[in-house]
Amino acid sequence: MKMRCLIIDDEPLAHDVILKYIEDVPFLELAGQCYRATEALEFLNRQPVDLIFLDIRMPRLNGLEFLRTLHQRPLVIITSAYEEYALQGFDLAVCDYLLKPFRFERFLQAVNRAHVLFAQTATTPAPATASAAPAQLAVKTDKKLVFVDLQNISYLESFGNYVKIWQDNVYLLTQRTLSSYEAELPQDVFVRIHKSFILNRKMVHALEGNIVHLKNGKQLPLGKNYKHVVRMLGA
Repeated sequence: MKMRCLIIDDEPLAHDVILKYIEDVPFLELAGQCYRATEALEFLNRQPVDLIFLDIRMPRLNGLEFLRTLHQRPLVIITSAYEEYALQGFDLAVCDYLLKPFRFERFLQAVNRAHVLFAQTATTPAPATASAAPAQLAVKTDKKLVFVDLQNISYLESFGNYVKIWQDNVYLLTQRTLSSYEAELPQDVFVRIHKSFILNRKMVHALEGNIVHLKNGKQLPLGKNYKHVVRMLGA
């Protein structure tokens, strides 16, 4: 299922980079390009899109102000050279925040997350019942498939070409990437805090400097590129 996307940025070079990356992602389809947020308002009145790549610092109307004017927002990935707007961006429920200059690998991680959310909105979930089983994660390990309750996962740790899925003081080892799990896990429960760690927010006990203390006594580092997630921890 393809996602129609719109680039909103006042820098032509930024358009060139994103256009090149879009060409290499099969599920993305360019719908249009705008160089001002005011121009984008007119574009969206003519035709809807599924995903916006949005710069922040633009003339007359900046990206965050533009978002606040939209009554029905498509999925949004911020593309900015300025880190200080990250918290405001996530308060507006953007999918991701890409700091310029960003590489294709980081771009792909962001659009994969957006694609998962897009696919979820395209399907109607079955009504929840009080007796419904807890959400589970299927983990392939030791030539078998193990089903793990999400609520029992403390955190996931990158381990070379593998991922350790920790449940208290024991783990399952599976041959997958951490980024693939990041795109699959529910973002209201799990948050990436480091290039090597994804954390279950309900397991957070305290934050001390760049160290996250878990309820089971373990400590995990908070990566310098993930400072924006601090307000999400323990939520």
